[in-house]
Amino acid sequence: MNKFLKAVKDFLFPTDFTCDICGRETFGTNICDECAKTLTYNDKQVCPVCGRRTVRPEICVECKEQPPEFDRALSTFVYEGGAAVLIKKFKLGKGYLKQYFAYEIYKKIRGFARCDIIVCVPMTRRAKLKRGYNQSELLAKALSERCGVPYLKGAVEKRKETATQKELSRKERGKNLKGCFKVVKREEVKGKRVLVADDVLTTGATADEMAFALKKAGAVKVYLATVASVEYKML
Repeated sequence: MNKFLKAVKDFLFPTDFTCDICGRETFGTNICDECAKTLTYNDKQVCPVCGRRTVRPEICVECKEQPPEFDRALSTFVYEGGAAVLIKKFKLGKGYLKQYFAYEIYKKIRGFARCDIIVCVPMTRRAKLKRGYNQSELLAKALSERCGVPYLKGAVEKRKETATQKELSRKERGKNLKGCFKVVKREEVKGKRVLVADDVLTTGATADEMAFALKKAGAVKVYLATVASVEYKML
């Protein structure tokens, strides 16, 4: 089987039942017992605004100094260890992980905030063709099915390519993303409480720009749910 067909098979029909972190046989579960120990749940002290793990259970300095455009965020895991491995694989072909991630978010999101619609963080057409899919879209659809909140397809478009964010500071990321998102389904967004689904929250720059565009289009509240978030560390 060539690489393309194998990628399609793995994406649609994951039947080997091996651990998605180490590859060990698990007899029907996503994560083996040993690798489960490498997953750090983000369920202790967190910032009540951005949802990142903090030293103390209070609003982090960044959210105090520069309040985000979104109203509140949560994440299931801390972005480290096994969670980082899983998210990387999710971006690189293991699309079926959407179900595992959606289930984990669903367990945490109940009682978090009442939402009317779910949207994804869009990619440009070129970027989506290069990767083959948008992992944020897969997650948003799976989460919609899991929690019963409608997914609004194509609500937001990414209008321009942006530089890789990995090595950029929070300020640089914000500048890089400025004006790149446009809400194209304004009537469906207007007056709604919107949940944005994505894989990782790092500095929050992407979430901020999404929230800014959605609120400009009339959304009354914008919340964020991610698989993982980077721990907030005061410098």
